Amino acid sequence: MPNTSNGETKSTASQQFKSGLITLVGRSNVGKSTLLNALVGTKIAAVTDKPQTTRAIIHGVLNHPEGQAVFVDTPGVFKEHRGHLSGPLLERVHEALQDIDMVLYVVDPGKPLGAEERYTLSLLRNLTQPKILVINKTDVPEAERAYLDEYRALNDDFIATFEISALRRRHLQPLIEKVFALLPAGEALYPPDQLTNIDKNFWIAELIREKIFLALRKEVPYTTHVEVTNVENRPDLTLINATIFTFDRRYKQMIIGKGGRAIKEIGIAARKELEQATNQKVFLELEVETDKHWMERV
Repeated sequence: MPNTSNGETKSTASQQFKSGLITLVGRSNVGKSTLLNALVGTKIAAVTDKPQTTRAIIHGVLNHPEGQAVFVDTPGVFKEHRGHLSGPLLERVHEALQDIDMVLYVVDPGKPLGAEERYTLSLLRNLTQPKILVINKTDVPEAERAYLDEYRALNDDFIATFEISALRRRHLQPLIEKVFALLPAGEALYPPDQLTNIDKNFWIAELIREKIFLALRKEVPYTTHVEVTNVENRPDLTLINATIFTFDRRYKQMIIGKGGRAIKEIGIAARKELEQATNQKVFLELEVETDKHWMERV
């Protein structure tokens, strides 16, 4: 996992150091995790095109000459029932809105305002902290931004509105400048060389789980949980052992695939990205197990 600092945390004598927690909130698949990664400058959160990829509360740290901004990624607000995880994930959204300094409400102009937006806006309405509206995915063709004006109409409920592309990292600087303009004075929340609250094993597990979401279809990824059981750093390579847990044998067979093709595809994709991130050769061994109680460990 990258462990380099993304900037200086020093301030001049004439400039107060600023710091705070900024929660990213919004419905599933609006690009919150992509935005977190773009703001921090390295990949921390798993990113897929499937709802509810994000399960944990993940911090991404941006060090800046003016101070330190800690962006908090959250599970997507998803009002329709999607398995046993929907309730706990929504509770984590509520938790992430406690004791914070700012909110970035991230929206997708290709999706109409619906139950998720109404629910999210109801959560934000009573918050006294600064709230910024972030209209993401402005890089897509105009025909795929059919609801842009509807989101622009929400502008009066927010202290500022920014139209960006997290995927292309476009127009992020004005957003960052506004965030630091609004942050309160305070001490750094993380050391300057620490970019997230998650440890290396959790990061590896999230990356593997991302590849499961990308490789498999329909309901299968939502039945899975990944645990890294061993990481051994050798002079010439890193050896990683991980277990993919799922609910029952039929899902286990689907994850393994005919002749082991699916698990091989997942392993190759995860290994390639791990090698790119660590700049070191990686040997990744994956096992698939059935455990009906894996949600108790999430």
